[in-house]
Amino acid sequence: MLKHTFRKDAFIVFFLLLLAKANAQSYYLLVGTYDSPKSEGIYVYKFSSGDGSAEEINHIKTPNPSFLTVSSNEKYVFAVNENADSTGKGGKVSSFIFNKKTGLLTYINSQSSEGNHPCYITKDKSNKWIYAGNYSSGNLSVLPVAKSGKLGKVIQVIQHEGSGPDSTRQKSPHVHGIFPKKNSNYFYVTDLGTDKIMTYHQNNKNGKLFPSKLKYTSVSAGSGPRHLDFYPSGKYVYLLNELSGSISVFKDFGNADLQEIQSHSSLPVTYKGKAGSADIHVSPDGKFLYASNRAGSNSIAIFSIDAKTGMISLVGHEYSGGEAPRNFNFDPTGKFLLVANQNSDEIVVFSVDKKTGLLTDTQNRIKVGKPVCIKWIKTK
Repeated sequence: MLKHTFRKDAFIVFFLLLLAKANAQSYYLLVGTYDSPKSEGIYVYKFSSGDGSAEEINHIKTPNPSFLTVSSNEKYVFAVNENADSTGKGGKVSSFIFNKKTGLLTYINSQSSEGNHPCYITKDKSNKWIYAGNYSSGNLSVLPVAKSGKLGKVIQVIQHEGSGPDSTRQKSPHVHGIFPKKNSNYFYVTDLGTDKIMTYHQNNKNGKLFPSKLKYTSVSAGSGPRHLDFYPSGKYVYLLNELSGSISVFKDFGNADLQEIQSHSSLPVTYKGKAGSADIHVSPDGKFLYASNRAGSNSIAIFSIDAKTGMISLVGHEYSGGEAPRNFNFDPTGKFLLVANQNSDEIVVFSVDKKTGLLTDTQNRIKVGKPVCIKWIKTK
């Protein structure tokens, strides 16, 4: 009797696994990398939402595509080419056509980013304009996009000024992120070198940016603002500071008017080394906040979010599964969190407990040299 029961239970489990696999949706996973002996451009994988596995489809050569953005219709992919030269204009921005049937990327063209080491790229809601942030030059540039996906030459360069107290990292401005505010024409620009979140208003006719009435929001001196993310309603903004390892929580009062309501370390209490914090994301359901820490910590911080106040409470930390967790991202179902461990040449796939926010290592690994950016495209 026990033998028959065991066989029946095993069959049920096997059947459920087959059913889950059959119903699993697959997505294209795009990975931006730094050049290395193990990488040479943008990589495309087919990712299964059933078991979190991935299979490489192809890759396309392009120098140091450290950050990517995808057009809203998912036909085009844009990448920075994070290079530099003695002229101060060694960086570029490149455009590619994406074929949803085959997963192939085809090069369209490149334009100068009008700065050195462009490290961030985004689009506006109309998909007519691309915005690139040049880290070493401390400026950001605006490029037009044709309906064909072809990039035009830069039409505007905004140069930041100032410095911060960290003599090794803040001698000059360093633009590190450009974040369109939801349902508006405002943009937040994080400047690691000046400890400011600059605020700009877009002219939606020509794509150019102009300082908002507020102009900027300051954070604690020496913090080094890097990346930010939004609560689903847009009412709260979460900023990760690279140098201090702190998370600044802001309430958004409209018109890019931010007021800090909380500051919390993203680092484990027992960790005493450098922060090197990198990326921050709110879970798709808005219940949890995650942040990555590099240096010796190599951790993912997990916080719960109070929906009424926007404030955060620490849930715990998870080992990133490798070295220097840079960018990370949720898969489109929210079931998995993928962490790009730059210095150990692989992406680690974690499953997400949507009730507790905790992460579990699935043991799935995506081997790729110097992964630093993760983006998604639907297969259909």
